[in-house]
Amino acid sequence: MPVRLVAERVYLYDSTLRDGAQTQGVDFTVADKIAIATALDQLGIDYVEGGWPGANPTDDAFFAGAPRLARARFTAFGMTRRPGRSASNDPGLAALLNSNAPALCLVGKAWDFHVDIALGIPRGENVEMIGESIAYAVQRGREALFDAEHFFDGYKANPSYALDCLKAAHQAGARWIVLCDTNGGTLPHDIERIVGAVTEYIPGDHLGIHCHNDTENAVANSLAAVQAGARQIQGTLNGLGERCGNANLVALLPSLMLKLGYDTGVTEDRLTQLTHVSRLVDERLNRTPHRHAAYVGEAAFAHKGGLHVSAVEKDPRTYEHVPPETVGNHRHVVVSDQSGRANILSRFKEIGLELPADSKRVGELVELVKAREFEGYAYDGAEASFELLARRLIEDVPEYFRVQSFRVIDERRWNARGALVTLSEATIRVEVDGEMLMTVAEGNGPVNALDTALRKALTPAYPVLEELQLVDYKVRILTPNEGTKAVTRVMIESRDAADARWSTVGVSANVIDASFNALHDAICYRLYRASVARTARNPTLPA
Repeated sequence: MPVRLVAERVYLYDSTLRDGAQTQGVDFTVADKIAIATALDQLGIDYVEGGWPGANPTDDAFFAGAPRLARARFTAFGMTRRPGRSASNDPGLAALLNSNAPALCLVGKAWDFHVDIALGIPRGENVEMIGESIAYAVQRGREALFDAEHFFDGYKANPSYALDCLKAAHQAGARWIVLCDTNGGTLPHDIERIVGAVTEYIPGDHLGIHCHNDTENAVANSLAAVQAGARQIQGTLNGLGERCGNANLVALLPSLMLKLGYDTGVTEDRLTQLTHVSRLVDERLNRTPHRHAAYVGEAAFAHKGGLHVSAVEKDPRTYEHVPPETVGNHRHVVVSDQSGRANILSRFKEIGLELPADSKRVGELVELVKAREFEGYAYDGAEASFELLARRLIEDVPEYFRVQSFRVIDERRWNARGALVTLSEATIRVEVDGEMLMTVAEGNGPVNALDTALRKALTPAYPVLEELQLVDYKVRILTPNEGTKAVTRVMIESRDAADARWSTVGVSANVIDASFNALHDAICYRLYRASVARTARNPTLPA
């Protein structure tokens, strides 16, 4: 970390609940907004933008029942007054003030092209709209921010006019003047140059940056702006936002603290909540977390190559730029056909298996993993299947049940209402506690029918399976040149009531058989971790 005699303060402004809501496929409920705002407050973010009062019923309901934030300043977003109206007689400004948010972020045009084309008003009138709107908000006792929309494009086209827009807001009392790269097309060197030029007119401790990610540079642009003097960064959790998204605060926050040594107001203890907050947003949106996300992704501190793992075992700094614990993540050693003994031994530590480094079982497992991955298995994304494979080779694992046979029937037909329907039915014969059972179940597709029939037989003996949920299902063709005869790999992700998640894998030329293999491992892993050992040869296995 760079050594700073006095850590300079950079303020963080989160726009997830407004700008992030413009992401295609994202639709926050009021409950979602309350949960995310509360999490941001607990993390230590300075400003939480709640939305746009008056824009839609969800935002109106959220502002009407806004959560009490202990640290963050709750902010309402809206526009400067409309042309032809006074600030005191503008319904948009009235909605912002009636929201009772202590801070108001007002967006206005800073590009003469937009003033001419989009607004169709004299350029001087736009400058007046900015100044009068900010002054009115300040007079009403609110902290005012001005979002200078399209500022960088405007500055490149007409620097004098773009600066006039900023000066009007600053002179009217705006606490922050936020420079927006609205189209997301500016590159870091231009961001740094232009922000540096603006600081000659407006102090850096009054300047913010708001970047979009259309060139995959939103994070880099935001850091360039800070290095040039800006002291507020606007962004969203996980980079949510319209088109390609906004600057990702989840990547910016640790980079500012751990790499550049800035004071963000977030303590080191609170920074450990970062991974949790990132995944909370994905969970609320029913999205799969990005495995390769910087700092917080499941693969961010994953090590696959044998040489890498050997070095990491000696000192993690050899292949990790920060300790994963600082951001609430964890180190993960991947097992694959590239694995060596170091990978296997490291994974053993993670799952609680103790084995000497020179044990022949380690070598056997390395060769077994390589052979099975040659067949199509992939253990770098199916940790639960690997653990079962290892434990079955090295120690006794209970045989909780034995499937004697199963049959799946799909029927596509016209029903009595004349609608075309497809029905799936599974029949399964399974031995549980020495008793042979046969169950039949229908499902939404053959895999669901098979899962339902199997758990119908197992749940009376193993009630813990009632809470088991399949949350993701992926099929991949491994031999594409063989068409519909191809070998397939199925990956299943499961979770329990405590939201613990695990992944399993199955491979077969028959997609139903591959699905069953992955499903079988998912159920066995849940039973093993719950220490259910009704038919175990070793009933003292660890939970």
